Amino acid sequence: MSQSGDLRDEILEKTRAYYRALQEEKEKSKGASPRIPYGGRVHDDREMVNLVDSSLEFWLTYGRYSRQFEKKLAEFLGVRHALLVNSGSSANLLAFMSLTSPLLGPRAIRRGDEVITLACGFPTTVTPIVQYGAIPVFVDVDLTSFNVDVAQLEKALSSRTRAVMMAHTLGNPFDVAAVKAFCDRHKLWLIEDNCDALGSRYQGKYTGTFGDIGTSSFYPPHHITLGEGGAVYTNDALLKKIMTSLRDWGRDCTCEGGMDDTCGNRFSGQFGKLPEGYDHKYVYSHFGYNFKVTDMQAAIGCAQLEKLPDFIQKRREHFTRLWAGLAGMKDFLLLPEATPAGEPSWFGFSMTLKEGCSWTRNEMTQHLESKNIQTRNVFGGNLTKHPAFDTLVPGKDYRIIGDLKNTDKIMRDSFWIGVYPGLTTEDVDYCIATLKEFIQRRL
Repeated sequence: MSQSGDLRDEILEKTRAYYRALQEEKEKSKGASPRIPYGGRVHDDREMVNLVDSSLEFWLTYGRYSRQFEKKLAEFLGVRHALLVNSGSSANLLAFMSLTSPLLGPRAIRRGDEVITLACGFPTTVTPIVQYGAIPVFVDVDLTSFNVDVAQLEKALSSRTRAVMMAHTLGNPFDVAAVKAFCDRHKLWLIEDNCDALGSRYQGKYTGTFGDIGTSSFYPPHHITLGEGGAVYTNDALLKKIMTSLRDWGRDCTCEGGMDDTCGNRFSGQFGKLPEGYDHKYVYSHFGYNFKVTDMQAAIGCAQLEKLPDFIQKRREHFTRLWAGLAGMKDFLLLPEATPAGEPSWFGFSMTLKEGCSWTRNEMTQHLESKNIQTRNVFGGNLTKHPAFDTLVPGKDYRIIGDLKNTDKIMRDSFWIGVYPGLTTEDVDYCIATLKEFIQRRL
């Protein structure tokens, strides 16, 4: 072996030793008071070794680890195509903007077209719709799943409806059968925001794979992490082509970075009104972005993907333990229920105060925070109530179906705590005991 190869092996072995030493130091310095985060990264020496291995190659942008991650993610989900991007928010933007491509002909979404979505959720599911100039149409949700009330879909339909874009909230699948049937019946696009639900199944099939495009986020609290990162996935070859172009500056050429003329027509094509033979690497068929990640991030992701089945199982175990421990509190708390035919890969454990409680959501979450249990509201609650909507005109820039009664209830009275795989059984039991203590004291 070469000297550089020997040094590389030595560096990677030292990295493993460094990780072990670091863990020993952390164990010794652990305090008596527990800290229960809602989420966080879970890793071992494999992520660290992959990261260092990639850094030694110094191929900083999209490379071999990125290709490996995309292949493995597609295999896990059972889809034909997966593209790695720099965040879940970028994944949602890329997914939506791909549906505006002129390559889609009359099915392309145009400004002024409508997209059915939810106000109960995270803003970047809705942001691309607003930024493009399409019209989000908000429908209400069910209180036990926080997912779309499918009875509202037909009420939201108009002659301008072109797509449905919504999330599987907190890892709980929405009623995919009803939503997919609605989209098929009216020839609508379906984007599944799967950022909180990687590994969830509906009727035995992974969420994110039923619609035209699925999206994922790999921010640290999510099911796996690259630090920052996300993905889009599809079975449609044309959508894959469009999303690849949009991710890579909008270029027409399919050659990877650092590669020349693998498309075979670098100096021989005629594109738009450009001179014949214009360098294909600088021909742009879309107004695109640079959404790529570094190969170092992808290297971390490859190690994380190996752990994903175990992560999913841990999340389910923690959720089940919390539910069983809090079942006696159902007079005061509305506990989450899995969607029929759904097998959630839970992102969090939600609770909603029932009517008549003598305390507020904030009083309860402040108590938990004071006991070192991290809490989160259900994202934006009702997005239409946020300052960002102050510049938009109701009825013109967005539409609301009905009164969003349940969405407003969640905004006022719901929160969630973590079930991520970094927690222990003792952590979960501490959460149960602290919640019970609060309720019993208030009674």
